[in-house]
Amino acid sequence: MSAQSCVLLGLKPSFGFGDRIGLATPGHVRAMLQDGAGIEAIFPQQSIREMARTNRTAVEVMQDAMQGAAAAGWSGEIGADADHLKTEADVDVTIAAGFTFFTIDPSGFVDQQTDNYDEQTLQEKFAAIRDQIDWYDSSLGRSVTLSSGTTITLDAEACMRAAVKYGAAIRHAVALAEYIRRRHEEIGRDFEIELSVDETDQPTTLAEHLIIAEQCLGAGMKLVSLAPRFIGDFEKGVDFIGDLNALESSLADHAEVAKLAGPYKISLHSGSDKISMYSLLSKATAGLFHVKTAGTSYLEALRVVARHDESLFRAIIEFARGRYDTDKATYHVHATVAGTPDPTQISSARVLEQEYLECWEDVPEGIGFTKPGRQILHCTFGSTLTHTEFGPAVRDVLTTHPETYAEVLRDHFGRHLRPLRAGL
Repeated sequence: MSAQSCVLLGLKPSFGFGDRIGLATPGHVRAMLQDGAGIEAIFPQQSIREMARTNRTAVEVMQDAMQGAAAAGWSGEIGADADHLKTEADVDVTIAAGFTFFTIDPSGFVDQQTDNYDEQTLQEKFAAIRDQIDWYDSSLGRSVTLSSGTTITLDAEACMRAAVKYGAAIRHAVALAEYIRRRHEEIGRDFEIELSVDETDQPTTLAEHLIIAEQCLGAGMKLVSLAPRFIGDFEKGVDFIGDLNALESSLADHAEVAKLAGPYKISLHSGSDKISMYSLLSKATAGLFHVKTAGTSYLEALRVVARHDESLFRAIIEFARGRYDTDKATYHVHATVAGTPDPTQISSARVLEQEYLECWEDVPEGIGFTKPGRQILHCTFGSTLTHTEFGPAVRDVLTTHPETYAEVLRDHFGRHLRPLRAGL
């Protein structure tokens, strides 16, 4: 198969490699060849938001990834993820560029305070939208018992909360999926869809997951994966924060809902650096998973900068610290500038890397990044890469030292891929 052809991956276990600079694919290929057996690769992957922040087009994202894969000797299948699509215009741009996997993001239509509403407020909110919820009566009163013993009860409260929280999001997702279908019918190409409801503060309950899936599939959505909002915290640039035992049980239940309603894959967004939970995800889903990563390849690019141009790395840290409070607005992160060390007080380049990127050799296998400085660099990628001095300088370091970049990415993603093979 030609490495220049993007295909549908269906229900095969898959891993998405986002690349915000356009130079990371050779390292991604190297990691897949060494540690990715049994997992399918998505090399072209970028959200509309990321493209805007890096001044890249969908065509550039596609070309950089496909050319990088071919140059690195990849001969396997390649999926292409048009990530976090919100509008028909987003769809049009990514279809034209040749993407095959369309991630619908209806988070702007989710009522993110629903779990906090008392009974009276919930009833009032539901009454205001009752005529828009055509699935309420057919869902009410049902119950499903999972193999774990967990029972999903679709009582009045559960159905009302699902309606208030996700009702508008479901309608938007169904409408955008229908637009995607019509557009592909016009051009005679096939496609697949992922639904993302993970970008919320409140977890997706099993009842909500079941209702969302049933309504989307019942409307004809070509759903191959769904990203719920899991329990715990999935912050950028650090490992999972929360109770792993509770997460393991929750993953198993969500995976069973996906098999009963679908089947479709369970998708993990903000999947970068969540090393401690990958084997749990793989085993819980028995390989019906998709993992999405993005900013972590940019951070590994800064590791190359740290090792080959210390003065540039220091300047980027200072710049990022000044931009962080503005740029973090669209992220759920806990790092603060005050909580990270002043780089001018760190004389050792290795310690500086440790504090702002963390060194893998100091992190045991199975444990991910924990240093908050990494979040500061993560959230400020757009400001750094579009900076008239820093953006070109970073690219220059990477193009001058491609072997270093490929090797740090091979090591980095090998730590992601190995535990993901546990359930295959």
